[in-house]
Amino acid sequence: MAQLGFIGLGIMGAPMAKHLQDAGHKLFICDRKTPPQELIDGQATCCTSPKEVAKRADIIFIMVPDTPDVGAVLFGENGAAEGLSKGKIVVDMSSISPIETKEYAKKVKALGCEYLDAPVSGGEVGAKAASLTIMVGGSQSAFDDVKPFFELMGKNITLVGDTGAGQTCKVANQIIVALTIEAVGEALLFASKAGADPAKVRAALMGGFASSRILEVHGERMVKRNFEPGFRIALHQKDLNLALQSARALGVALPNTATCQELFNTCAANGGAAWDHSGLVRALELMSNHTVA
Repeated sequence: MAQLGFIGLGIMGAPMAKHLQDAGHKLFICDRKTPPQELIDGQATCCTSPKEVAKRADIIFIMVPDTPDVGAVLFGENGAAEGLSKGKIVVDMSSISPIETKEYAKKVKALGCEYLDAPVSGGEVGAKAASLTIMVGGSQSAFDDVKPFFELMGKNITLVGDTGAGQTCKVANQIIVALTIEAVGEALLFASKAGADPAKVRAALMGGFASSRILEVHGERMVKRNFEPGFRIALHQKDLNLALQSARALGVALPNTATCQELFNTCAANGGAAWDHSGLVRALELMSNHTVA
């Protein structure tokens, strides 16, 4: 039985932590809100701060929304860094800046600890099903130590490279997802405006070269007008901000990523920050004065 810490028990973090608990590991947990009752019922120990979690656990998992949140968990008042001792491993599974990740890792490694950045893809459904894709940056030895725990939370687990590579991979993932959502939205909007049934067009395309998971899942959302969030637009805006900030620092042009961000911005300006990211189609609909239906 391993002594594991988990900080951040929201939509994603709670089910991920539960898989670790269900495998028989001892959990030390901390969240800004009251921790989920099912973890408490499973004998997880509630800690008052990230510092306490880091003192009591050997491996500390973090799953919070954004770069400043990870910084606060690690280095804020009563942060995890204050509780770390030599040989422990910090695993940040949030989706944050690759650049800041490298800085955070330097500080943690200076304390004699290991640091893995291990963002995930798969959303709430993947978290609950323990089928997440996990993209990892860090040392081979730390990855080998943590991999058995990753396998309790995900299926496709890859050590991409050194520190920061996991976050870089996640940013690349979010670029592809955003651009594909936009492409599906344009295609279904075009078909609908031309007088075709977008549901039947989607079904036909699912059997051809244009088929994709996003056409399958988000195309259906667009047709059925179901924009209840699985992954909120506000979070995808955050991820594309990371892409565009990093691209500027690297001197790389991402013109279509910038366009998708503007479409997300349009949705947010029209009250859609909490829509599912498939709701990007609504920005296209506004510009065309036509609804996919």
